[in-house]
Formats: sequence, structure tokens, C-alpha cells
Amino acid sequence: MTPVRTPEPVRAKPDAVCVAAVEPAREAAIAEAGAAQVGEHLGHLVEGERLVTHYFASTHPGYRGWRWAVTVTRASRAKTVTINEVVMLPGDVAIVAPEWVPWSDRVQPGDLRPGDLFPTAPEDPRLEPGFTDTADAPEDVLTVVEELGLGRERVLSPFGREEAAERWYAGDFGPTSPIAQAVPYKCHSCGYWIRLADSLGQAFGVCANEMAPGEARVVAYDYGCGAHSDATIDIPEPPTPDHAFDTTGYDNLELTEPEVAVTPRAAEELAED
Repeated sequence: MTPVRTPEPVRAKPDAVCVAAVEPAREAAIAEAGAAQVGEHLGHLVEGERLVTHYFASTHPGYRGWRWAVTVTRASRAKTVTINEVVMLPGDVAIVAPEWVPWSDRVQPGDLRPGDLFPTAPEDPRLEPGFTDTADAPEDVLTVVEELGLGRERVLSPFGREEAAERWYAGDFGPTSPIAQAVPYKCHSCGYWIRLADSLGQAFGVCANEMAPGEARVVAYDYGCGAHSDATIDIPEPPTPDHAFDTTGYDNLELTEPEVAVTPRAAEELAED
């Protein structure tokens, strides 16, 4: 809710005719908004010489705390008033729209989605012209230029470099973060820490440990976490218990021919043969 101040009254003598013109002012408000939208008379404000604004409560559900302002005036020696203006104004407790902010100031980190474009200002102090002319350079030179990141129209300026360093160092992956304060290990001695090739590599690198909270992020030289490559634990090998059953030995078994039962008829047939 944005507070709205009532303008300071003008130091002018109240005009009796204008102050008394409550009903003409009400009729003007009703003509503008309809009888159902105009409530009780809330008072008046002397705007100047023979110039008074009457206020009426707004009964519209969407404009609670607002009021109809009807400004009346009269010519010198005239006995009747003239309606000068009828508007709806926010009161002291009205809910009004927040102050307008340009879109470039409204966009915050993380707001961009697929397909969105965030144009860079021509005079962005974080960038400066890249003065590497590669128009007629041979192929081997172009290869080196591409590898070093040269040949770009604009590059990071010293101001942009310093601003990024300050933001990263004070962020969640800097030395003052709670997780970095809780461990004795630092990134500069970790095997998963990849130093930046730029001059920012003096203080920053990228974490390559998928188990670390800073994985694939820029982390400070003296940041640290519990997933450091030197954080090892010696676990003794547990003793092997004796087998409940002998599964490694074997027994020799003698196999004998099975006895075949011969019937009398079969015996006779064998004898005949």
C-alpha cells in the first residue's frame, strides 16, 4: 500500500457560497459515476480564492478508500457556483498501484525464460570495445584468437570485472557463506576445483564435483564444503564371519549299479535266448 498525502490547504479565505455548494457538487459526481457509486460527503478543501473541492466517499467495491473530488468555483459577485472538475482520487488509506518502474529495472536475475531477450545498453559500463581486428588474419591466427576469446565486438571492462568479482565473493559460494565457515577445507586445494583461465582465476574457479553444492558454479578461491577431495575416511574392513555351511569343500561318493528286478517270465525269455 502506497501512502497518499492530502495536499496542504491553500491560505485563502473560504468562500461561503462554494463551501455551501455540497448538493451541486454531489449532483455533478452522480452525473459522472451514478448515484450508486457516490457516498457520504467527507468534507471540503479550499484550493484558492473562490475555489473549493468537495469530497464524497466512493462506494465502488474495487475502490475502497478512494473518493470523488468535485471542484467548484464562482465568478466575482456571482451567486451560483460552476463545476470545474470531477475526478476520483485516492484517500489516505486507499490501495493504489505501486510507483511505476521501467522494465529494465524490474527484470531481476533469474527472470529470463526460453525465448526471452534482455538487450544490453549501448553505454553499459560493464563492457568496453574489443579492439582485436581479425578481418584479414590468417587461419592459424584466427584459431588462436577464437581460443583466447578475442575478436569480440565488446569485452568485459575493468568495472564489470570488479563488479562480478565482488558479487561472487559475497554470494553463496564465497568464503563468508555458512557452509564455507563450517569446514576446514578450501577450494584452492581441492582436486575438483578448476581455476578460471581469465585474470579472475586468481580468486575464482569452477567446481566439478557433482556431490558438492557448488557443482558447475563459480566458487571463490577460499570457499569450501564437505565434498573436498581430501575429505577421506579410513573405514576398516569388517572381519569375515565363519560360514554356517561348508560351501567350499566336497565329498567323494561311490556310485553302484542299480539292482534290476527280473520277473519269472523275463527270466524264461532270457534262458531261451
